[in-house]
Amino acid sequence: MIKSELVLKLAEQNPHLYQRDVENIVNAILDTIADALSRGDRVELRGFGAFAVKKRDARTGRNPRTGASVSVLEKVVPVFKTGKEMRVRLNGSKAALR
Repeated sequence: MIKSELVLKLAEQNPHLYQRDVENIVNAILDTIADALSRGDRVELRGFGAFAVKKRDARTGRNPRTGASVSVLEKVVPVFKTGKEMRVRLNGSKAALR
């Protein structure tokens, strides 16, 4: 599902809201999550999962085409870990709780 499909689905489920308002709400939520991650904060949505950032150290990599050594700079990447309720919902059983 892409963002525009999410907006359409939410607009269908909430006919009292205009589609442009739903789009503004979705954008505000995503922007808030992105802002928190850029500050290095963790964002936890209970029952869904948690967004965080992880630091990757600088390293020496290889260009796959030429095989030449390439220095890869240190960077921060976003990570997502699903919540327990989401894993149970996806797997459809209580066995996922173990």
